[in-house]
Amino acid sequence: MERIGEAVVSKVKLDAQSIVSEAEEKAQEELEKAKRQREARFEEQRSRMLGEAGEEAARILAQASIKARQALSAAKSGTISKVVDGTREELSGMSTDEGSLLGLVREAVSGLSVDKARIYVSPRDVSSVKGSVQADKDLSGRILEVRECDCLGGVIAEDAEGKLRIDNTYETRLEMLLPRLLPEIGKKLFEAP
Repeated sequence: MERIGEAVVSKVKLDAQSIVSEAEEKAQEELEKAKRQREARFEEQRSRMLGEAGEEAARILAQASIKARQALSAAKSGTISKVVDGTREELSGMSTDEGSLLGLVREAVSGLSVDKARIYVSPRDVSSVKGSVQADKDLSGRILEVRECDCLGGVIAEDAEGKLRIDNTYETRLEMLLPRLLPEIGKKLFEAP
């Protein structure tokens, strides 16, 4: 009986060892599974964080690019404004040629298509325009008077009632030319040769 008891004990030991081995294998598998899950979560979190960092870097780069373009645009605009202001200043200090001024007077008066007109010129041009108009037979009969106006040069003509007006001043001519000239000015100033 002792042998039977030993056989039973031996069998129980074998079964116990088998159960323990099987439990250890399952525990090892569970540990491996937990490690893989942890690594997968870590990799997922790392990818998400890298993606967010990439998006943030792209956003910062886009904002910096926009700011740089705005600064460049402002600098270009400021330079063009200086050029235009310099042109206006040059026009204000320029003495007007009587022939060209008389041509502007004729152009403005003929554009009115009226018998009698009033002329406005810059204060520095009043006396020369009066003299030129009196010397011209056609204009002397059509011009009622020559008055001063606040302009850089050129002429404004209006009908006798003051209802119809043609502005042929340097400022107006410059404003009309600027939309066509600004792209050309920009090319000359800012494009590489």
